[in-house]
Amino acid sequence: MANLKVTPAEEKAVKALGFLRNKGTDNFSARIITVNGKITAAQQKIIGEAAEKFGNGDVTFTSRLTIEIPGVPFEKITEFQDFIGKEGLVTGGTGSKVRPVVACKGTVCHHGLIDTFNVSEDIHKIFFEGYAPVRLPHKFKIGVGGCPNNCMKPSLNDLGVIGQMVPNYDEDLCMGCKKCSVEEACPIGAAKVVDGVLVISDDCNNCGKCIGTCNFDAIPDGEQGYKVFIGGMWGKRVNPGVAINKIYKTKEEVFEVIEKMILLYREQGQTGERVAQTVNRIGFENIEAQLLSDEIFERKQEILEAELHMTGGATC
Repeated sequence: MANLKVTPAEEKAVKALGFLRNKGTDNFSARIITVNGKITAAQQKIIGEAAEKFGNGDVTFTSRLTIEIPGVPFEKITEFQDFIGKEGLVTGGTGSKVRPVVACKGTVCHHGLIDTFNVSEDIHKIFFEGYAPVRLPHKFKIGVGGCPNNCMKPSLNDLGVIGQMVPNYDEDLCMGCKKCSVEEACPIGAAKVVDGVLVISDDCNNCGKCIGTCNFDAIPDGEQGYKVFIGGMWGKRVNPGVAINKIYKTKEEVFEVIEKMILLYREQGQTGERVAQTVNRIGFENIEAQLLSDEIFERKQEILEAELHMTGGATC
């Protein structure tokens, strides 16, 4: 057994700063926040330099798109933070609070329906940074996906956002073609010609692939939007998130519902339980009704100032 010098109290203190102890040593993995998995070339360079100067030379990546440098000695932690800070990088991303945001590359992906980098950067500033002092029942993970392909699984986050393109379908222009180009374009079979007319079923996930494919302009365009899922969880227990029955038109509307969910979770969640457990205990219909109302904002200051969840402990 190694003769360890770093005390449990010291270990706990630096964990809150994003430094996680390497098993059986007095060294730590430094968790660097990337905002949304995107860093500059200059930041990439200084991360490599930091790994060689302070760590063991390795750079690893977490499932939340943060970066970890293992092997940082306890006594070098402050110096490490100052070093990476020269390129605007910080450590963190632990604790019972809003965690680093994960986003897919929807901004540049040909499937992307929303600017995922822009949306996730705003979420990072407003909620990861802005709500950093707010203690929650447990961790609160947010995922942003550019389209229904679900590459980064938004619906398995505590709150997930998925880009949408709702087709504008004019049934009067449908000619009921035997070989329907819209039906052929639909990747999930939600569009079918039935009794001489195109029918788009409730299975439509608003991927937008059908838009502009009709030879008679029955679906000339669509409306961009956002679908929000709540209560997803992937870990010791697995729970699929459920979509709020609304397509949000702007990112500002999405930010409002995120804030409502954080406030609701802080107020009504029990210490140690994840959002999924809160939703399952209270009931999705109850949660959805509160999120579709602005009533919880009336208690915002009271909720934020309440001494809640002062002692942690996971129940999942």
